[in-house]
Amino acid sequence: MESSLDITLQIILTVIAGIGAQVLAEFLKLPGIVFLLLFGILLGPSALGLLYPDRLGVGLDVIVSLLVAVILFEGGFNLELRDLGRVSGSLRNLVTIGTLITLIGAGITAHYLSEFPWAIAFLYGSLVVVTGPTVINPLLRQVKVDRRVSALLEGEGVLIDPVGAILAVVVLNILLNGNADPLSVASGLMVRLGTGSSLGIVGGWLLGFILKQSRFLSDDLKALSVLAGLWGLFGLAQSIQSEAGLMATVAAGIVLRASSVPEERLLKRFKGQLTILAVSVLFILLAADLSIAGVIALGWGGVITVLSLMFIVRPLNVWCCTWKSGLNWRQKMFVSWIAPRGIVSASIASLFALSLTQNGINGGDSIKALVFLTIILTVFVQALTAQWAANLLQITSSEVTGAVIVGCNPLSLLIARLFDERDEPVTLIDTAPEARQQAEREQRRIFISSALDAEVLEEAGLGQVGTFLAMTNNGAVNLVIACQAAEEFRPPRVLAVFPRDPQISTGTGVTSEPKIQQAFAPYTMLRTWNEYITDGAVKLGETVLRETDTEVQQAYLRSLITGGTLLPLLLERQGCLQIVPAEEVLQTDDRLIYLLHDPKPKLLKLLSGSSQPRLMLETLPEVESIPVTASSIATEIAPQQEALATVSVLPSNILPPDAPLVEAAPERAKPE
Repeated sequence: MESSLDITLQIILTVIAGIGAQVLAEFLKLPGIVFLLLFGILLGPSALGLLYPDRLGVGLDVIVSLLVAVILFEGGFNLELRDLGRVSGSLRNLVTIGTLITLIGAGITAHYLSEFPWAIAFLYGSLVVVTGPTVINPLLRQVKVDRRVSALLEGEGVLIDPVGAILAVVVLNILLNGNADPLSVASGLMVRLGTGSSLGIVGGWLLGFILKQSRFLSDDLKALSVLAGLWGLFGLAQSIQSEAGLMATVAAGIVLRASSVPEERLLKRFKGQLTILAVSVLFILLAADLSIAGVIALGWGGVITVLSLMFIVRPLNVWCCTWKSGLNWRQKMFVSWIAPRGIVSASIASLFALSLTQNGINGGDSIKALVFLTIILTVFVQALTAQWAANLLQITSSEVTGAVIVGCNPLSLLIARLFDERDEPVTLIDTAPEARQQAEREQRRIFISSALDAEVLEEAGLGQVGTFLAMTNNGAVNLVIACQAAEEFRPPRVLAVFPRDPQISTGTGVTSEPKIQQAFAPYTMLRTWNEYITDGAVKLGETVLRETDTEVQQAYLRSLITGGTLLPLLLERQGCLQIVPAEEVLQTDDRLIYLLHDPKPKLLKLLSGSSQPRLMLETLPEVESIPVTASSIATEIAPQQEALATVSVLPSNILPPDAPLVEAAPERAKPE
């Protein structure tokens, strides 16, 4: 009873420490892997001595195997095949040629710098060829980089894990059996990869078929059925060929995702939560099992070995594998920098250390210590500097330009023109055949099709642009389109024109996907503003928020927006042009581009019979000349929200002569 209680307490402590590390990481906005390693090392025998993973015995190997299978399945299930298609050549090279480069480079550095025998050095090289989704995916959820870079890193992390694990087993067998025949090495690698891939493809298809046909199952039971199926598939593959189970789980995840099962979102959420638990438990257990004395015994030779792997071998690997990929030098530099090692390296190193010791071969503890030193340095250095590197290299997703706009109307054509003047690509999508003529007159690229078709969005280039905007005349349809675009493509900015309804959720249900933001203003009357543009009853203006009276300007602008006189369109901040979200708080030095309702041009046009002039950006006195009364009232109210609420009911004598009163704007009561 005492033994079982002791093991129970060890598991409880592991889970509490793992989840606690994740919570702390979320609070501090830092990669969770950093705190998992710290907590595991502190709780282990080398520090506080509260957690002893060796007391789990064979159970530790079982836990590691099953949880790694879950992690790799989730990684394969989350892979976006659409995104991988854009980097398929580079990804193929990283998983094949890159594996060989890392194996040889790491082996050479371990031999000459850490003084490992050649056999042990190349075993170390085989263990560190992997990066892993356990570290890469959480890191990329925090550090938003452009889609090509994130797709390449995610794909490498998922696909190279089983390849690296199988390669490490083959190298270990060579070391134990003394058979270094290249043909045997290649055949052992291909047999395991082929067996795992075949079983994974069949198993993934079968799981998808069962989910589609089993309509009588509840959603919760379907998710658990997938878990049982993937573990059964893993066990079958392992029984047929050792280490084939990892490849089987990855392949099954990819095939199941491609099957387009109706429960895809449910499975993502369930597997995501299970993976967080798996990563937390595994890193705590494996870090606690680390001997700090063994790491220190490596000396400076071990540190220089890891630094050589990070600063020489990895960049050489990436630049060789992406030679003609179309990636620019900034993207290549970031991919070269981000290669933290994770669970698979740690788990296999722990198992190999035991195997080498049991077979009377020295070096098992040293290779385990060097692998963990590699994990510690790559995780701490690369994970903590990833955001800084992305900002320095200017490859964050917030800097991605261009837009895809759903709905071809005068307002969307005007926005497209403003983006185009900044040399940012814009594509329109509309179902109305007559929209093609409108777009062609403006020389705009347009697709006459439904924006609910993922293939249309793909062809429109949504995967490469920074902004998606749904602005048809139907607000409910706009929200549905925006949610699907966010779920399928995850562009950095997703906006839609929809009615403000507290019962409507603007989240898509997956934490990694962007929030759907309301565009322009809370009650944007698209039909009204399109009529204004058609009739020439608008002016196109711009204003810059001044440092001296930012709050006053913002309060005055809000009064014009609330009164239906002004419609904010675009916001330029730090050189980035974007659609104005309805809840955006303007800052000093922001440049706002807006439409101002002015019926005078319409009257002049009717009197003169001339054609509608092209709207040009102006600095309009109606907006720049803030009434004194508005200024005095706004400066008396410190909190900005109170200022906005007060200005919304200002008397008419502080507004421009042409601006309608709030009470005189009946359309506000009925949002579109």
